[in-house]
Amino acid sequence: MNQALTDLQARDLRHVWHPCSQMKDYEAFPPIVIKKGQGVWLYDEHNHRYLDAVSSWWVNLFGHANPRISQALSEQAFTLEHTIFANFTHEPAINLAEKLAALAPQELHKVFFADNGSSAIEVALKMSFQYHMQTGKPAKQRFLALTDAYHGETIGALSVGGVGLYNEVYQPLLLDTVRAKGPDCFRCPFQEEPTSCQAPCSQFVEEQLQAHHEEITAVIIEPLIQAAAGMKMYPPIYLQRLRALCSHYEVHFIADEIAVGFGRTGTLFACEQADITPDFMCLSKGLTGGYLPLSVVLTTDQIYNAFYDDYGTMKAFLHSHSYSGNTLACRVALEVLTMFEEEQVMEMIQHKGQQMRELAMAAFHDIPYVGEYRQVGLVGAIELVANRQTKEPFASEERIGYHIYQRALAKGLLIRPLGNVLYFMPPYIISEEEMSFMIQTTKETIEQFFQDRGAKVG
Repeated sequence: MNQALTDLQARDLRHVWHPCSQMKDYEAFPPIVIKKGQGVWLYDEHNHRYLDAVSSWWVNLFGHANPRISQALSEQAFTLEHTIFANFTHEPAINLAEKLAALAPQELHKVFFADNGSSAIEVALKMSFQYHMQTGKPAKQRFLALTDAYHGETIGALSVGGVGLYNEVYQPLLLDTVRAKGPDCFRCPFQEEPTSCQAPCSQFVEEQLQAHHEEITAVIIEPLIQAAAGMKMYPPIYLQRLRALCSHYEVHFIADEIAVGFGRTGTLFACEQADITPDFMCLSKGLTGGYLPLSVVLTTDQIYNAFYDDYGTMKAFLHSHSYSGNTLACRVALEVLTMFEEEQVMEMIQHKGQQMRELAMAAFHDIPYVGEYRQVGLVGAIELVANRQTKEPFASEERIGYHIYQRALAKGLLIRPLGNVLYFMPPYIISEEEMSFMIQTTKETIEQFFQDRGAKVG
C-alpha cells in the first residue's frame, strides 16, 4: 500500500503514537483517516467505506452515529456534562446503577464507577485485596489467573494477564501472580468436545487453589471467551466448576465481562449461561454503545459492608478517577440499556448469531488452512493453521493474519486479527446482506492470500 500520504496522514504520523502498533509498519501501511461513520460502515477521507466487523475494538453495539444514542448525548450535554462524583451525584448515574443492579446476576447490588476496562480491573483487584485485609485474612495477597488471559494494560491488569505479547517485557514490574493452565477447547489435552465435556481442565485451577488458597485473594477470568488470546471459547460448565472452587476455598471470583457483556455471547451477561454470581463483575466497552469511556464494577453487599465504618477506621475504599460517574457517559449507557429493553435486542442477537453461524460454516468448511470456525453468540472466530490435521499453527513472524487483514481492508472490510485468528464481532444492527458481505469477503481474501502465497486452496 505504498502511496503518497495525504495531508492528514502526514500530520498524524508526525505526532500521533497509535495503540497496539509497531509504528514502523505505518511507513508502508499508513493510518486510514476516518471522516464519518454510519451504521456498520466507516468512511475514510476518500469516501471509501469499510464494514466494521470488529465493532471498533468490540465497543459498538448499535452502529456508528446511532440517532437515538446521539440524541440522548446531545440533550445531556446541554444540561450537565460532568461533576465531581465524591459527595455529589446526578440522576443518570443513579438510574444507571439501579438498572445495572436489576439486570446483573443476583446479589450484585453495589456499583462502583470507573472510566475504562483496565481501571475496572484495578478496582476489583484492589477491592478484593482490601476486603481480606479488613476481614482478618492479611495473608491473602496474590491473585490466580489463567494462561492466555487478557485483562487490560495497567500494571495490576497486566499482572493477571497471560498473553506474553502484552506483558512479558514488563515482568519486573508485575505482581507475583499464581498461574493456572486455562481451557483450550481447540487443542484440548483431554480430547474432549465442548458440547459434552465436564470441564476436566478445571483441575489445573483446583491444583493451584489447593496449594495456594491461603494466600490467594481472588481468581479472575474472562467468562466463556478468552478474547485477546484469539477468541478461545469454552463451555459454561467451566465457570460453574470455578465458582464452586472459589466458594470452597474462600477466594473471590472476579468476572471480567468487559468484552463479553451486553449480549455478545447470546445472553446479556456471559455468567448467566452458567447460572453463577461472581463476587465482582467488571463491565465496560459495550456499556456505552461505543460512544464514551465508562466502566463499572458490580459487587455484593457483603463486600461493600466490609468497607462501611467510621472514617477514622480507614476502611473506606479511597480509589478515585477524575471522570468517575461521568454524566454524559452515564446518560449514554442508560440509553443503551433502554434500547435493549425496547428493541428486542437479545432476540436480534439470537437470530443474527444463527445467520452468521450458517453462513460461516458453509464458507470456511472446505478451506484447508481453516483449522476451526467457532462461535458463541455474535462472536465468531476463524483459526488459521499450517496443518489442519495436526493443528500446527503458523509461525507468528509470518504475520498471516496481518497480511489477510490488509487485503480485506482493500476490499472494504475491517477484520483486525489476533495473531493467526480472524474474528467477527459486528455491531448488532448488521443486516443479512452486510453479514453476507463480511463472510464472503473474508472467504475470498483468505483463498486469494494462500493462492498468491503458493498454497493450494479449495
